[in-house]
Amino acid sequence: MTPADHDPAHDLQTRRLADASVELHLLSEDGTRPPPDAYRLAFADPEFLLRRETRGIRFQLELLKPDLGMAELGIENTIVVFGSARFRAPAEAQAIWQAAQASGDAQALRRAEALRRNARYYDEARRFAQLVAAYSQSCPQESQLYIVTGGGPGIMEAANRGAHDLGAPSVGLNILLPHEQEPNPYITPQLRFKFHYFALRKMHFMMRAKALVAFPGGFGTLDELFEVLTLVQTKKSRPVPVFLYGSDYWKRLINFDAMVDEGVISPEDLELFTYVDTPEDAWNGIRAFYDLPEACPIDPGV
Repeated sequence: MTPADHDPAHDLQTRRLADASVELHLLSEDGTRPPPDAYRLAFADPEFLLRRETRGIRFQLELLKPDLGMAELGIENTIVVFGSARFRAPAEAQAIWQAAQASGDAQALRRAEALRRNARYYDEARRFAQLVAAYSQSCPQESQLYIVTGGGPGIMEAANRGAHDLGAPSVGLNILLPHEQEPNPYITPQLRFKFHYFALRKMHFMMRAKALVAFPGGFGTLDELFEVLTLVQTKKSRPVPVFLYGSDYWKRLINFDAMVDEGVISPEDLELFTYVDTPEDAWNGIRAFYDLPEACPIDPGV
């Protein structure tokens, strides 16, 4: 390998990508780097807070800031919606398909056909969130359920959008990525959080979760799904209903029965999740798990 071909990622002395990323993004809004200043107060000193030795403090801050933000707005019970960031709303998927047809690019057309085929999941995630929001509108604060997503596009946008349709607050837990993930416009502004550490983001997904609905998705969706299943399986987390939305997709993707046959999971582990194919099935499954009425009784004193 010539010096010009050298990839610094393979150099033992190169700083970790995560360190470089946090340094680039968490300094100031315009990306400038303040000069070192020994006299600056420690908690107001970005140079100090970005040191390797202060990583534990950054962990604490990423745990605390969203926790306080949600508590202040009364967000105590959440339903987590995962799914592909690449899916599009039907109208957008149709426009992409038409453009691909006109281009004559066979590969682009295949991708566009998949987008158009999967666009129904966008509408269904939006509808599911509408059902959750509609139920919560008449509930007292302590019984309300709020949608939380990873804050990005695709299924995440659809779920936040469904809550927004009914004027309900919803949460977006965005993650800092090398290619910046922009928060979707339907997240409640006061509940739009950005994380650097995946681990802390995962904690916030679970801390208030009363259910998980996993729509078809890729590595990120699988990561979050198996994180939740493992926590519940090992009893590190209280049981929550987990729904795999789109049974054809999930059964084609993962052969859970083969895992039982090979002895790597127990037969009862198959009871940790349920396949569903409509927004109503997912919502009714949550209602059945918690024995919720069709609608919260209206407080006569209100």
